[in-house]
Amino acid sequence: MNEIEIKILESALVLLFYIIVIFITKNVINNALKNAQLQRARRKMIIKAVQLLSTIAFMIILAGVWGLEQDEIAVFATSVITALGIAFFAQWSLLANITSSIILFFNHPLKIGDKIKILDRDYPFEGEITELTYFYVHLRSDAGELLTVPNAIFLQKSVAILPVTEKI
Repeated sequence: MNEIEIKILESALVLLFYIIVIFITKNVINNALKNAQLQRARRKMIIKAVQLLSTIAFMIILAGVWGLEQDEIAVFATSVITALGIAFFAQWSLLANITSSIILFFNHPLKIGDKIKILDRDYPFEGEITELTYFYVHLRSDAGELLTVPNAIFLQKSVAILPVTEKI
């Protein structure tokens, strides 16, 4: 076998290992989080985060198989970390919304079904949380409107969680 065939075989083995890891981690995490009685949306978010980390690890291993030098991989990794660092300070970028979604997930008491009010002097609004995504929180207003609020807003504005009134 020549060198290219060996690299293709190694790449196929790494890909097979990656698929197995994704499958196993998805099932193990899902089962463990079901036992912890976390909401389905939160379980999906954790699984996506673990899959993202697995994909990054897969890409780094694959780069090593194809002969990228350690300093080239280090440049790529520092570029990604720098972009994430900028996202922590950027207020309206897409990366800021992704970062905000992670912060909201771990450190904010919001959950699907909560009725909230965003306390903004110029444009206050309220609604029931129908979905939490990486970029937006979807709210259903009392008038039936669907509002999409960027996640970064939740870190910039005060949010009141309103008591849920039962409908008769």
